[in-house]
Amino acid sequence: AGRIAVVRENAGVIAYLTGNWKEALSELRTARRIGGGPGLLPLMADCQRGLHRPEKAIEMMETDYVKQLSPEDFNEFIIVIAGAHSDLGEYEKAKDVLEKGDLDPDRVGSQAARLYYAYADVLLSLKEEQAAKEWFERAHLADENQETDAADRLAELTEKE
Repeated sequence: AGRIAVVRENAGVIAYLTGNWKEALSELRTARRIGGGPGLLPLMADCQRGLHRPEKAIEMMETDYVKQLSPEDFNEFIIVIAGAHSDLGEYEKAKDVLEKGDLDPDRVGSQAARLYYAYADVLLSLKEEQAAKEWFERAHLADENQETDAADRLAELTEKE
């Protein structure tokens, strides 16, 4: 079973979900080596963040695998990379990275909500409160399954006014 990509991927995802970043990264790297493809890149980058190595996550933006990501995986990946920049206090770079994603305000669903939320959060870090409020509202409207706390964040910003 150790040579079957899906087994290693599942082991990596389980380790990831339990916060065992080192094991997750090892298993996900092995799964990618065996099976090929870029699909695990967002999780691997997030493992680097979990290991307090945001610079390593950011370096992954330069790999050839990024060009092979599906639009959904690309959006997930840039959310992680923006988070790595934020970990380093590089909010302007985080904003630039997120602006490479599909920020079409008419999109709905979990993917759109997560991207809008990340963008709003970075805008808030940059003290762009009005723009952040607009993007938290978009995240709330796009979040059909209420997976984010965009409504709460929006309410907090509105109370400040």
